[in-house]
Amino acid sequence: MQSLLRFLGSTVGAKFLMALTGVLLALFVVGHLSGNFLLYKGQDAMNDYAEMLQGLGPALWIVRLGLLAVFATHIYYGIRLKRRNAAARPVNYAHEDTIQASFASRSMILTGLVVLAFVAMHLAHFTLGWLDAEAYDLKQTVQRDGQPFERHDVFGMVVAGFHNDVFVILYAFAMVVLGLHLSHGLHSLFQTLGFRHPAYTPWIERIGRGLAWVLAVGFLSIPLAVRFGFIAAAGGGDAG
Repeated sequence: MQSLLRFLGSTVGAKFLMALTGVLLALFVVGHLSGNFLLYKGQDAMNDYAEMLQGLGPALWIVRLGLLAVFATHIYYGIRLKRRNAAARPVNYAHEDTIQASFASRSMILTGLVVLAFVAMHLAHFTLGWLDAEAYDLKQTVQRDGQPFERHDVFGMVVAGFHNDVFVILYAFAMVVLGLHLSHGLHSLFQTLGFRHPAYTPWIERIGRGLAWVLAVGFLSIPLAVRFGFIAAAGGGDAG
């Protein structure tokens, strides 16, 4: 146990945990986007998916708490590594433009904190309904065994939420920041885990950046599609 604690307290251990939690968060982002894309299939598809998740009961909260722990660990070790690096180099370089580091890599802490603020807003908006209680309370009535059954209308909630221009702008900004954060994080985490070689490292970097912006644009497409009428409550949300 002491050996494990010493490893986790070291720079190598901190980087390993950053990479491991980064992989788990990246997988969650991919899965979350896949679920969100059901909005393009319409009200029934999205609400069936949301009802399935709610049917998991306590298991859903276990997953949510696990994700929260992963997110907190990622943030903690990110800040810790940043402070450790700053302490190791208390004097800035005379010419910052000589440092071979992209803006994305130099702003990882800032973009990470913006993503954290966005996650808090997103939970308050769509998971807890604190920012738009009227939309959050929308219901859909479906037939179950020949009887009407009322369930939470997640599709209608999202459509109503993104008819607010303030939310659309905030989400759009957050997705650009997410893309910037992932554009460095995705390829660097593979290097940290040992996938580093002159022959394929450049390809990992290109694929990582490409995937980052595919994910960001995918998320960004949803509020824009709602705002411009491609996803709408009328007609079950079919593209128009």
